[in-house]
Amino acid sequence: MTDDKTGRCLCGAVTITVTGKLGPVSYCHCTQCRRQTGLYYATTDAALSEVEISGRDRIGAFRASPGAERAFCRDCGSPLYWKADGEQRMSLMAGLFPNPTGLEGGYHIYCADKGDFYEIDDGLPQYPAGSS
Repeated sequence: MTDDKTGRCLCGAVTITVTGKLGPVSYCHCTQCRRQTGLYYATTDAALSEVEISGRDRIGAFRASPGAERAFCRDCGSPLYWKADGEQRMSLMAGLFPNPTGLEGGYHIYCADKGDFYEIDDGLPQYPAGSS
C-alpha cells in the first residue's frame, strides 16, 4: 500500500486511517455480506490499536449476527467495517482506500453460500465456511 493509508466512505463523512500493516484481502461470500453489498465483502484487516477513525458520530452499526457488528456511514450508506466482539483486529472494506493500494488477494471464505450468478476463478484458496 502507498504511504496514504487513509480511506473514506463515499461522501467523506467518515475517514479511517491505518498506522500499521494491512492484511491480505479476504473475500467473504456469505449471505449477509451479499445482501449488504450486492456481491461479496472484500476486506483487509488491521490491529485495532493501529486504526484511527474520524466522523464516528456519522457511523451506524448493525448486528446481523451475535458477536459481531457491521458498520456503515449513516449519511451515504457505505459499508465501513466488520468487527467481532472481543477481537483485537477489525476487517475494513478494501474499497475505502485510494489506488494504488498495494493490497493483494488472500483467500475466499463462506464459498458454500456464494451467489449462483458468478464464479470464483482467481486461483486463491477457497473455504466453504470461515478460513482455517
